[in-house]
Amino acid sequence: MLYWAAIFFVIALIAALFGFGGIASASAGIAQILFVVFLVLFVITLIMRAVRS
Repeated sequence: MLYWAAIFFVIALIAALFGFGGIASASAGIAQILFVVFLVLFVITLIMRAVRS
């Protein structure tokens, strides 16, 4: 999931470089959502490992 967030972030940077504002903002938004989902899943995994051990 972090891989996909990085991919969309790179797409947003490239689109912003070439002046495509709509594509850049959409890709940046997707990257932010994927990063937040990754962080939530990571925290849940850490909590579950702490509870089990």
